Amino acid sequence: MKLILDQNTIQACREAAEKIALDIQNIIDDHSTVAVERTILRMLGIDGINAFDIPYVNLVVEHIQTHADITKGVAHYFAKAIENTDFSPQQIAEKIASNAIDLSIYDNEKPAPIHLLTPYLENTERKILAQKATRDQWTTPKTLPDKYVIVATGNIYEDIEQAISAAKKGADIIAVIRTTGQSLLDYVPYGATTEGFGGTYATQENFRLMRKALDDVSKTENRYIKLVNYASGLCMPEIAAMGAIERLDMMLNDSLYGIIFRDINMKRTFVDQYFSRVISAFAHITINTGEDNYLTTSDAYDHAHTVVASQFINEQFAKNAAMKEELMGLGHAYEIDPNIENSFSYEIAQAQLSRQLFPNAPLKYMPPTKHMTGDIFKGTMQNTLFNIASVVTKQNIHLLGMLTEAIHTPFMSDRAQALNNANYMYKAFKDFADEIRIEEGGIIDQRAKSVLNDAKKLLDTIAEEGLFKTLEKGTFAGVSRSQTQGKGLDGVFKKHQTYHNPVIDRMLKALKEAT
Repeated sequence: MKLILDQNTIQACREAAEKIALDIQNIIDDHSTVAVERTILRMLGIDGINAFDIPYVNLVVEHIQTHADITKGVAHYFAKAIENTDFSPQQIAEKIASNAIDLSIYDNEKPAPIHLLTPYLENTERKILAQKATRDQWTTPKTLPDKYVIVATGNIYEDIEQAISAAKKGADIIAVIRTTGQSLLDYVPYGATTEGFGGTYATQENFRLMRKALDDVSKTENRYIKLVNYASGLCMPEIAAMGAIERLDMMLNDSLYGIIFRDINMKRTFVDQYFSRVISAFAHITINTGEDNYLTTSDAYDHAHTVVASQFINEQFAKNAAMKEELMGLGHAYEIDPNIENSFSYEIAQAQLSRQLFPNAPLKYMPPTKHMTGDIFKGTMQNTLFNIASVVTKQNIHLLGMLTEAIHTPFMSDRAQALNNANYMYKAFKDFADEIRIEEGGIIDQRAKSVLNDAKKLLDTIAEEGLFKTLEKGTFAGVSRSQTQGKGLDGVFKKHQTYHNPVIDRMLKALKEAT
């Protein structure tokens, strides 16, 4: 089963997306953010909180903002402090928190001895590479999509119980949904948590606990169970670093989602996402992009091309971060109104188009949500068609739909039913795609080509106008955002001429040497 697509059109889409991403990359290269600086501190081994539960990394960055020159970057100040004291980065952070050290004494333009940070960075990098090696030993190639389910109790210990149950029932991927509103916190909570609304706090300890539980059940089931969380919001690179250290396998990490759906400032998002993707590429973490969300606010039939355009843009942003295609979990969704005649054919066209445009990417396919109702029987039918589409078009990351979508947070029994449905469709349609052909000039063929052509037109427009103006116009998801507004803008700054980010420098060098 294959679409006959115009390769010149596809190449033109990639060229336009490359121009769009490079224009933004120039802005990224000139700026840093408080989240980027906190991530550098975490990579230096700094962890923990003070007596008021404020993370040391936040206290340090706020100290430099208030008393010194943040544009020089935290690496400058810590290299100077290490040069002039016998303290480790952790000790320096703790002394700053207790007002025993004032980094403003190093506030000069003389370049800092950045190489003094190397031993501390190497220590964290070794931990990340060891986790990558463990994952590589466990994972094996698969022909069918990975079945992806969510847990979202608010209590990490209850999440663990539900995750184990799902894994034993056949789930391949467990995603711990993050508590409502955490994306807007400009700090990462600390420790294990037992309270959350609509999800569970993303903390390093919660990552560690869930990873340990999934490792245990992986041994029991004799197959590797992958773990997912969210490297998004105002702490995007910090959470990516914590996920790399604790061996998360996938992280939601979109270039546009936070801007459109959380009103986070554009510059803040683009700078943060770049660093987070470099870390993910280094740790071999698969990213999940969020194009599926566009179709929750825009009509899936009329705006399908915006999904494809965004996929091309996300691909280029990932390439700029030295990420391999096999880590780019580009997103899309089964969201066309089921009352439209031939809706299944249109869904197949969209899914097959994404599959062929990004043949090496582990595509993430999302279930129907917008048109789900309280009718659980119709919902089950919609999810069945979605499962069939996923297998037939050879998707990779398959987020299972729940029969109680739009009613309540799924029960364990709802999840079990979803896994039974998916398992049945996986077997029934396993080799179906090899037995059928797409008719040239037919509904599926014409729809796919129409969406691709419209995506090219949109990408050409964005390349000419710039991505910032496109977002201001509300082109994606019908939501307009301003480049001079949005949460987190006050945490963005232009780099000093002596600025260094040794983490990015080291990781990019390692990634380029590996290719």
